[in-house]
Amino acid sequence: MQEMTYTTRVIATGRDRVMVPVPFDPDQAWGAKPRHHVAGTVNGTRVRAVIEELDQAGRGFVLGPAWRRDCGLGPGDQVRVQLVPEGPQRADLPDDLAAALDANPAAGQFFDALAQFYRKAYLRWIDGTRRKPQLRAERIATVVRLLAGGRKSRPSNEGDGDSRT
Repeated sequence: MQEMTYTTRVIATGRDRVMVPVPFDPDQAWGAKPRHHVAGTVNGTRVRAVIEELDQAGRGFVLGPAWRRDCGLGPGDQVRVQLVPEGPQRADLPDDLAAALDANPAAGQFFDALAQFYRKAYLRWIDGTRRKPQLRAERIATVVRLLAGGRKSRPSNEGDGDSRT
């Protein structure tokens, strides 16, 4: 995925938080999705955030008071920002899972909006079929059904086919 690098000034948003504006359209840069979870740096300090529309301030991500305290950042400060999409993206998926998500747009859209923790958990569960490859198609079908239903994660007993997982 393409890294986006830019310089901007942070904006006060109230409650001792600041917003770092995002001067580009993440849907155009990284593909359309409901939420863009990103990782990167602000003035060299690591950050994980969600790009969102914030009132009249436009598009950006919020940094809370603890993050600001640790890096010494205040409203009006100029910052250098580097961002990339966080976690596995649709282009990184195995062909069989990508095809299943493409065939069910609701499931694909929900998967794209999930935080990396949930995406990785689903991928680990599907990849856990190495000893029983016949389960892979079943698990992919289960994941697509759960995602289409708006489930961030599977219940621990959902479609295991194996009592050890």
